[in-house]
Amino acid sequence: MALVEVKVPDIGDFDEVAVIELLVKPGDTVTAEQSLITVESDKASMEIPSSTAGVVRELRVTLGDKVKEGSVVLVLEAAGAAEAPAAAASEPKQPLPSVDGSKSATESIPVVAAVTAVAAGPVEVHVPDIGDFKDVTVIEVFVKPGDAIKVEQSLITVESDKASMEIPSSHAGVLKELKVKVGDKVNIGDLLAILDGAASQPSPQPSPASGRGSESTSAPMIAPASGRVNESPAARAATPAPAAAGAGRGEGGLAAPHNPTAAPVGLPHASPSVRKFARELGVPLEELKGSGPKGRITESDVQAFTKAVMAGATQTRAQAAKAPAAPSGDSGAGLGLIPWPKVDFTKFGPVERKEMSRIKKISGANLLRNAIMIPAVTNHDDCDITDLEAFRVSTNKENEKSGIKVTMLAFLIKACVAALKKYPEFNSSLDGDALIYKQYFHIGFAADTPNGLMVPVIKDADKKGIFQISQEMGELAKKARDGKLSPAEMSGACFTISSLGGIGGRYFTPIINAPEVAILGVCKSTMEPIWDGKAFQPRLMLPLSLTWDHRVIDGAAAARFNVYLGQILGDFRRVLL
Repeated sequence: MALVEVKVPDIGDFDEVAVIELLVKPGDTVTAEQSLITVESDKASMEIPSSTAGVVRELRVTLGDKVKEGSVVLVLEAAGAAEAPAAAASEPKQPLPSVDGSKSATESIPVVAAVTAVAAGPVEVHVPDIGDFKDVTVIEVFVKPGDAIKVEQSLITVESDKASMEIPSSHAGVLKELKVKVGDKVNIGDLLAILDGAASQPSPQPSPASGRGSESTSAPMIAPASGRVNESPAARAATPAPAAAGAGRGEGGLAAPHNPTAAPVGLPHASPSVRKFARELGVPLEELKGSGPKGRITESDVQAFTKAVMAGATQTRAQAAKAPAAPSGDSGAGLGLIPWPKVDFTKFGPVERKEMSRIKKISGANLLRNAIMIPAVTNHDDCDITDLEAFRVSTNKENEKSGIKVTMLAFLIKACVAALKKYPEFNSSLDGDALIYKQYFHIGFAADTPNGLMVPVIKDADKKGIFQISQEMGELAKKARDGKLSPAEMSGACFTISSLGGIGGRYFTPIINAPEVAILGVCKSTMEPIWDGKAFQPRLMLPLSLTWDHRVIDGAAAARFNVYLGQILGDFRRVLL
């Protein structure tokens, strides 16, 4: 084992940039290309990776330090490190992206494409050459149609998993049309905007720096050998255009109390890793005030905000907008109720406290709202599935080699689609005093996971067969158990089925998943003696519990829906009618 100093590589022609984030600590084991620190200039921030693998023995930088090419970041204890310097010396240095926005060196990021003078009139602004990258994500948009744009004024921010940077305008004028939005993927040459107005001046082209060669190669915005992939655009939240970077933020110290009704404090000031962490937790960065240098939002700020929201000590702006005004006095959740009892359970015996999972906290709030706001009624019924179960078992035996196991829930989904088509009010949603009748059939099904209940959605179930539905259900259920379901895979349902499967129980009253107007609860089927007019016959009976919104559906319609659903399950040929 030997000690190796890891230094700041060549990241372009710059003087000094600030360390804004430490991603490792002494004792950590790091791999080659693992990010160690985040540095930032006034134009971009990026993560500095390790040049070798090993165990961190000493950090040589702290938050706020200024570093430049060759500055020692940390000391690693690395196996076989003695051979590494010699090997590294024989290879040409791979320049990393500039982080100070400088345009005087060929290795730095050329943030503005070279253009020629253009006469007044419509002008197209394209993504310039910002290095060897593909499909980076737009995370912020700073302008809107009608804004007066100056040369070099920032239009958008793009981000990879290693760095984020602002893309400026190559021309001046009035923004006529913006061609991108938050979440879009862009590449070199993509059209960003169309400007109208005064004759635009060409923006300067990077000139070669002395001693650096004359090759016109641009440094990659995404650091080499990065194996990480950008997150889905659906996970990103739109951020407001800033009045000024860091406006309304303190210069360090403790952040001011969160006020969800206040106007946005400006462009969120955070590194790519903190932005990614916030997106994973669903935290709106524009509502946070950072405690880091120059008001920078740190990972601890995101964690503190999340804990405060979960504990009910604060609200996001979206929650505050939806929350009803609380009446005067201590009324309990604004509903005129007495306060929730506070009990010291330790007085009665030993206890153990465990925090609820994030999924249970989120779903709990939705369930409470739905249970209180919806005048729900539940109809209970039984249906004979003896013949359908025999058909299901024989089908699985015949198709054993396919690897697809057909479940009763797949038949239930197809049967519900048929019932929704016959009774379209069950496939509607309230919108003020109007009803929205959906012409599509997306069926949600409750999936039990280690983290709580989740509801994946089978899209366009009317266009899919039993085998396709069974296969898709298995894939979605596995994603739910692994915590990998995307928001898109849990949205858009018209009707939900909550099945307890073979667990047990007879009937229950499921809570409607708003904005749907009905939900079907299914319990374990049991063999029962059923009178056929001459004798009692053993029949497999499936208990059904249909909960419906009385504002939209009346009792007679609900009874007809349940009866028709039972008829289909009793003779599945009816789905063809």
